[in-house]
Amino acid sequence: MKEEIIIAGFGGQGVLSMGKILAYSGIMQGREVSWMPAYGPEMRGGTANVTVILSDKPISSPIVNSFDTAIILNQQSMDKFENAVKPGGLLLYDPNGITSQPTRTDIGIYRIEAAAEASKMNNSRLFNMIVLGGFLKIKPVVMDENVMEGLKKSLPERHHSLIPLNKKAIERGREIVNKQA
Repeated sequence: MKEEIIIAGFGGQGVLSMGKILAYSGIMQGREVSWMPAYGPEMRGGTANVTVILSDKPISSPIVNSFDTAIILNQQSMDKFENAVKPGGLLLYDPNGITSQPTRTDIGIYRIEAAAEASKMNNSRLFNMIVLGGFLKIKPVVMDENVMEGLKKSLPERHHSLIPLNKKAIERGREIVNKQA
């Protein structure tokens, strides 16, 4: 098993955190893991992406040019990474701020209204966990108990009281993700 994932969006959307949780979850599951962030000098509002590789075998390089999965959270990332998904791969996106819908027919395209759902839950910071839940429903690359361990490892201890709320957001993401026709 080898899954090469790009998660891309604006700084402040939890892109790097989502990647870190996936990476820690993979470690908890005994997988080989690579986590490689890339972001501009701006923290919030600038573009950010992270490449995560989960594998049963040693990873020869963290640099990937085509991906099994792209999780896209803004239009700039859609423009940059839609064509980098391998044929037969997966593209998951939140439509908030996306002006040009994905057009490929050789990949699975899924939509998740995570920004709207986070707003309904009165907590915009749950956005990335809703997206993560949608992804894990489509591709359960790590087990749920390892995701919770990954969440504990990536969150500062002072925020561990938020883990149940994050778990609820992950579950909600699984409920609302939709395959596009």
